[in-house]
Amino acid sequence: MSPVTVFFRTLLKSSAIFIGTAAIFLHPSLEWNGQAVEHTAVGAQQSPSEAAIDGLIVALKDNDAGVRRQAAHALAQLNSKRAVPALAAAVKDADPDLRATIVSALGQIGDDRAAPALRDALKDQSDTVRARAASALGELGDHESVDALIAAVKDKNTEVRRRAIDALAEIGDARALDALTQALKDEDATIRRHAAAAIAEVSGGSGPHPRPHPHPHPHPHPNPRAASLHDRVR
Repeated sequence: MSPVTVFFRTLLKSSAIFIGTAAIFLHPSLEWNGQAVEHTAVGAQQSPSEAAIDGLIVALKDNDAGVRRQAAHALAQLNSKRAVPALAAAVKDADPDLRATIVSALGQIGDDRAAPALRDALKDQSDTVRARAASALGELGDHESVDALIAAVKDKNTEVRRRAIDALAEIGDARALDALTQALKDEDATIRRHAAAAIAEVSGGSGPHPRPHPHPHPHPHPNPRAASLHDRVR
């Protein structure tokens, strides 16, 4: 065993401060699907589950879009709040299916840090991404997103308009009432029905508000108002 190896192994035993440095010299950065994974003092002390989450975060940059989509789905299933910054950054991925998966994942995780990225996604070229972003903002119950959702009530796509209306109902901010009232004149009857139910919800009505279709996301909502709305409006 070389003197250098003995020296660094001694550092590992004597002080956690040097774990990251020793790992770099003794174990060059690992490669996972072409992505360098550097060992740090924090990483060396991780539990297997934490290491797995970090691995999934790295997989968000995999060369294969299918792998990236599955990683995003897995992080959502794990409700990994530590993955929110990486997921938010991946909302700009070139693959529209991945972007749609990610905005749904961010809504499911329910971390307010995702709100700015979801507001940006309301302007995505993909109708599916915009629609899912609206639903995700409703799940977050983010009042700062009310103006962006009001704008989405006039989206060219019917599904985006519907989900934006439902999101505004979930948030329950009175600023949305004017836009919801205008939506009562929408050319699509489904939009008009959802707008009527949303007005009742935002106005604080306590009775049942029939909803034409169930919410697209069956998982529990971090936003209690959203959960109540979905129970009462079908």
